[in-house]
Amino acid sequence: MRALLVTSVGVTCAAALILPLATPALAAPPPHTVSAGPPPLSPESPGAGPPAVRTAGLPAADSAGSTQSLPLEPLAAPSDRVAGAAAGQGLERRTARPFSLVGVVWDDAKAELHGTVQVRTRATGSADWSDWQDVETHNAEHAADLGSDERSSGGVRGATAPLWVGDSDGVEVRVRPEPAGPRGRSATAPLPEGMRLELVDPGPDPAPGPAAETAPEPARAAPAGRSAAVAAFAVNPAPPTTPVVLPEVLTAESEAASAVNAELAPLGATFIPALTKAQTEDAATIAAGAKPYIGPRPGIITRKGWGADERLRERQFAYTKTVKAAFVHHSATGNNYTCKQAPSVLRSIYRYHVQSSGWRDFGYNFAVDKCGNIYEGRAGGVTKAVLGAHTLGFNTNTMGIAVLGSYSSTNPPAAAVTAVSKLTAWKLGLFGRNPKGKVTLTSGGSNKYRAGVKVRMNVISGHRDGFATECPGARLYKKLGTARTTSAKLQGR
Repeated sequence: MRALLVTSVGVTCAAALILPLATPALAAPPPHTVSAGPPPLSPESPGAGPPAVRTAGLPAADSAGSTQSLPLEPLAAPSDRVAGAAAGQGLERRTARPFSLVGVVWDDAKAELHGTVQVRTRATGSADWSDWQDVETHNAEHAADLGSDERSSGGVRGATAPLWVGDSDGVEVRVRPEPAGPRGRSATAPLPEGMRLELVDPGPDPAPGPAAETAPEPARAAPAGRSAAVAAFAVNPAPPTTPVVLPEVLTAESEAASAVNAELAPLGATFIPALTKAQTEDAATIAAGAKPYIGPRPGIITRKGWGADERLRERQFAYTKTVKAAFVHHSATGNNYTCKQAPSVLRSIYRYHVQSSGWRDFGYNFAVDKCGNIYEGRAGGVTKAVLGAHTLGFNTNTMGIAVLGSYSSTNPPAAAVTAVSKLTAWKLGLFGRNPKGKVTLTSGGSNKYRAGVKVRMNVISGHRDGFATECPGARLYKKLGTARTTSAKLQGR
């Protein structure tokens, strides 16, 4: 294995950087509670909606973001169903605190939701409601491996995919069970117990770096016998040409998340700069005498850059031995976001993964937006073999890349596919992997391969290669051949 080894730097939280593969049980909010994140920093009252719309009575929002968790209620049976058919669950039109992402969760992570989930929302400040939108009902396909500490923590829940809806303050949801007949069932499949609607507010974007501030001399009285103008010039010289920058104070959690990348960027950096191929080869630890097949390091927006609240995640990091393959996903959050909103989408998914689904951290190792920007995902270091929760059964010794959006019927932007090529050329190159090659992986158990089965896969695979799923969407899956070829060329193969 040719790998770049990043050593921990001496920081006050250095103990947090030396971590075992096994992780402590995840502390997640119990079911049937309202997850409002860390203690509120700037409370605000729920907005008043139209008279015909009920307002969710919930705690005030946190300035760093929040999650409103609302139990679903029985719905009246639709007129087009046969008598006695299950009516489903949902919520009629409600006014709530502003939110931007929605999803449905339930108590048992092993239970599947056989049915449809649809939502419609009202944009904040508007009286108009959106059309009904489908929410992907996947559950186990994106999750920690069976038997892992993260999966067996006791706080993990079943969950749909999250859906980005933009700044909204009204919501309606309906969950209908799948009727008898499909998949050989003779009766309508029951809906999972304890279903709740999650409304996620990502909070504001992180502030830019510390502003440059000058520290001029204070004014003094003019000496006797001299004009005020001359005296002012003498005692108040021009401000220094080098500004005084006020350092930012990092929390222990933020410092730990940043320190694992300290050889790539300064502590607290919001961006890891790109390197040329020659610079990347010089920085990497390559096996003696081996040709350095590695692509140039792309620029990467760090967790601090997209505003991850490090208080939410499990404090320790979990690692595997190596990175043998990359699984490409789509986030299934929809395509109605701008690239400027991508950090908000990430913060929303992160909060949904941790607080709503009960995972230890953001599920994917990296994310890519429609403009080709690359983001650090799960904490632990971008050069390291960080254990993710992206592909059930195949999280060990792999990495997961989520392209933000839904690509079952929409073509992925060329910039996003190129970014996947650049990222895999670099990261797989650190571990000596050929993007056009094959690799044998051992399944940890999925709906496609039982535990212990050895599977031959592409080094760059789609999620559907390891799990029976539509992910990463038919249109994105068709582009993986292009990504493999480009990635290999960037490595010099």
